Amino acid sequence: MKSPLILSAILAFAIAAYAEPKPLRAGIIGLDTSHVLAFTQSLNKGAKKPEDAEKLAGVKVVAAYPQGSRDIESSTKRVPEYTEKMKVMGVEIVDSIDDLLKRVDVVFLESNDGRVHLEQLKPVLAAKKPVFIDKPIAGDLADTIRILDLIKQSGVPAFCSSSLRFSKATQEVRNGSIGKVKHAETFSPAHREVTHSPLYWYAVHGCEALFTVMGTGCESVSSILVSDGKFEVTGKWSGGRTGVFMDDQHGSKYGGKAVGEKGEAAIGAYDSYDVLLFEIVKMFRTGRAPVSTDETLELYAFMEAAAQSSKKGGEEITLKSVIEKARAEIAAKH
Repeated sequence: MKSPLILSAILAFAIAAYAEPKPLRAGIIGLDTSHVLAFTQSLNKGAKKPEDAEKLAGVKVVAAYPQGSRDIESSTKRVPEYTEKMKVMGVEIVDSIDDLLKRVDVVFLESNDGRVHLEQLKPVLAAKKPVFIDKPIAGDLADTIRILDLIKQSGVPAFCSSSLRFSKATQEVRNGSIGKVKHAETFSPAHREVTHSPLYWYAVHGCEALFTVMGTGCESVSSILVSDGKFEVTGKWSGGRTGVFMDDQHGSKYGGKAVGEKGEAAIGAYDSYDVLLFEIVKMFRTGRAPVSTDETLELYAFMEAAAQSSKKGGEEITLKSVIEKARAEIAAKH
């Protein structure tokens, strides 16, 4: 018969073994954004703060497929440099997505160009690999819908998000710190890329912070030019609630405020890439995405409606109309 001391040691070992997270091999598609270096650094070298180490434990980037954008120079020129930096961090560079999928358990779809996400995502979902899709989810609303529909059909854990969604102050408001939000305003840089719907490329950061605190239920959008090519987007939510995104195209600041039933609070700040990474790893482990496909669709429909409103001199555009137009476009191509 084993002594109590031995039994205690066995029990302690069993508890420790049970608590140890299962190792997950992560793969990256697209080495044309600085996000890949930030994520890999935290996963392979360690979280910036020692107290965050447990949130990333057991996940390591082991392989990467370099091809991201094919024709956006600001993206393509990064690939050689980032490829070499990934090798230094112990990442194997592979020749195809199929090769990548054979080596990994979970995937970061990091291509900076949203237009290539649909074709790159299809084999990942077919292989049933949980996947994070970096922003923008697509280059236009039609592909956004195609991607979200595929995610729903596949049942594979997946989501797309800006890191600004998970900043501490913004999450506190989303979780009720000032009660139901009646009005919110955010601002962020809004650099354009001609191949994408105007707000998708960079304004998505501020728009996503806005949606984080407002939630779903946006019905219509109007967008006006204010000065120096900058625009201001106003969304009307059900129940008379309003949300405003202000383009800080030539600046580099992120922020905003929310007004709720219990007071006001600052929102929209950039905390770090790690706050997003924590949520990605949590999804990889639990199988539960932190952002719904419905909220993602509404966010991108909001940005598309804003673009259409700007073209029409600030005319109010409903989200329903832009979604229906995009779905009709998809149907016409089948």
